[in-house]
Formats: sequence, structure tokens, C-alpha cells
Amino acid sequence: MDIQGHPSRVITGTEMAHYPKDDSTEIFNPVAQFIELGKDTWQVSANKGNTVGKGDDILLTGNVIITQPANPEIELQTEALNLDTLHNTAYTDLAVTMKSPYGITDSVGLHASLKQKTINLHSRVKGHYDAPPTK
Repeated sequence: MDIQGHPSRVITGTEMAHYPKDDSTEIFNPVAQFIELGKDTWQVSANKGNTVGKGDDILLTGNVIITQPANPEIELQTEALNLDTLHNTAYTDLAVTMKSPYGITDSVGLHASLKQKTINLHSRVKGHYDAPPTK
């Protein structure tokens, strides 16, 4: 919940297992939504998620996809992503592909600020961009 009492993030999955011995939680087919009133919601899905304690840091693995339901033509894909739910950031050191209506960009590593709507691609960035037609 945010400071006004509205949901700020929702994480669902098809199955969840909690292990009291180490206070870890495993989520199968997780979908995380980062909600900010009056702004576009970010959605992150994966095959599996793991966290410890309160879920401040979540490791998503397997077919990780970042998108905005209101803007689904832009999509980022990777195989593992760390979510910092306290700071609404996401990062990975693995290969990332970003698809948009006008092209595809590949890189190794990314850091995204979901609140500021910024994405920094770390290294080996290459892409293909077809400019939209002018009117």
C-alpha cells in the first residue's frame, strides 16, 4: 500500500510455497503489477519468483517480460530480473531484448526505474529502428 492507503503493488501467481525455516517464498508464474494512481501500471511476469522475508527483493526467472498493459506494443524480455519493491526498480546483468513498434534493441544488462519511467541499458547495446512515417 502507498502512504494514502491505495495498492502500490500486487503480486499474484498460480501457486505459492512459503518455507518457514529460512522465511523464503517461491511463486510459480508470478505477475507483479506496480501501480501509481494517475500513471501507467508496469507489469512484470515470469515463470518463477523467489523472495525472502517481506518480499522487498524478488528474483524473477524464466521468460521474464516487462510491459505496460496500457502500452503493450513495448516489451522487454530477459531470463532473470531482480525487483526492488521498496525503490520500484528492476535490474539484470543478463541479455535483454526491448521490442517496440518501430524496432528491436538488444543489450546486456539493464536498470529500470519504474517510478521515473527510465531504462538504462548497460552494455553491448545494438538495435534496429524504423522511424514512423511522417504525415
